[in-house]
Amino acid sequence: MSSSSSAAVPATTLRTDAKLIGLVGLAHAVSHFSQLILAPLFPWLKDAFNVSYVELGAVLTVFFVVSCIVQAASGFIVDKLGPRPVLFVGLGALGLAAFGYAAAQSYWMLLACAVVGGIGNGVFHPVDYTLFNRKVAPTRLGHAYSVHGITGSLGWALAPAFVVPIAIAYSWRVALASAGAVAIVVLLVLWVYRSALSLDAAAVHKATGQGEPAPAGGEFDFLRIPAVWMCFGFFFFYAAVISVVQTFAPVAAGHLHAVPVALVAVCLTVYMVASAAGMVVGGFLASDPSRCERIVGAGFGVAAMLALVLAFADFPPIVVPVLFGMMGFVSGVAGPSRDLLVKKSTPPNATGRVYGVVYAGLDIGQAVAPLVFGRLMDHGQYTSVIVGLAVVQGVLIASAFNVRRVRRTALVPASA
Repeated sequence: MSSSSSAAVPATTLRTDAKLIGLVGLAHAVSHFSQLILAPLFPWLKDAFNVSYVELGAVLTVFFVVSCIVQAASGFIVDKLGPRPVLFVGLGALGLAAFGYAAAQSYWMLLACAVVGGIGNGVFHPVDYTLFNRKVAPTRLGHAYSVHGITGSLGWALAPAFVVPIAIAYSWRVALASAGAVAIVVLLVLWVYRSALSLDAAAVHKATGQGEPAPAGGEFDFLRIPAVWMCFGFFFFYAAVISVVQTFAPVAAGHLHAVPVALVAVCLTVYMVASAAGMVVGGFLASDPSRCERIVGAGFGVAAMLALVLAFADFPPIVVPVLFGMMGFVSGVAGPSRDLLVKKSTPPNATGRVYGVVYAGLDIGQAVAPLVFGRLMDHGQYTSVIVGLAVVQGVLIASAFNVRRVRRTALVPASA
């Protein structure tokens, strides 16, 4: 290659990769932040709109159902238009939804704004992973996935800590408007650094060595790859794990071990912080893609054993948040390798479409799991909730190795 042609290819340096990873991570944090701005304010919203908790829960269901549909569809748009404009639209929609919540005068307005929020939330995984997989050097992908998971966890942790104090000091409307302002500020930051989010496919392929030709066939042919659907199933069950941990597991463990209410509230925070720490470790382990299935299996295997200890062992209440922290850490270690499962199953030039369909499993899992485990909670079957969590974590182990088993199954031309 001549020096002039080399100069035309953007260098994939640590600095440029770090800048891109940081910007994408910031946007991902806003996505997770926006998912949890309503739930902590349910006591205020219940009184303001004279509705039940079931009706308020339906607002979140609408959010995630719309997000699921958009997530599957937006992957095709990302592959055609590029990730940057889709990312900007997503952030703008999340900000608009939060401002709409703040101005809502009826329950039906909340539902309408949830539709807008779901549209915004649905674009992030196809956008983020397209940028990572097409722009970040392969040797740094594990770290990119690690940062992506960490910022998502921090976004979840920040939401209640942000909106509740503002609601107490001022009102729930001010709290939600402030959350909308956060999304708009991040959108402005990304606009300022928009050049880092551009995607020149040909140049990036040369710079990263990921320039394989696209497989023959139509744009829907990737749906015939078994590994894609195995990844979809994996993320469905992964979402169920996250949903149970975020909603019912701490309360169920609190009933089983007579944990004070204040200590129960700490369990989720400990889990998320420990999960973020685990993702840092997992980013280094994921530097070797060949072992990603084993890392996922080991991480969720240990997490399942810890859940069974939580369900059946007898110990002081103070041990409960410790076990949640340990469970969060090993689950976090598996996080970057989890994302590599999809990367290794994605055909060239179909990144947005594959990640859109696969990560739609997250939204479906988050919509379905509360219905199943909520019924167990309503009947006081707290041990079953924790055992169910362990079972779903065990399913993740089998799913990861099934992905590897079917990954080599590719589209075969009719002539073959």
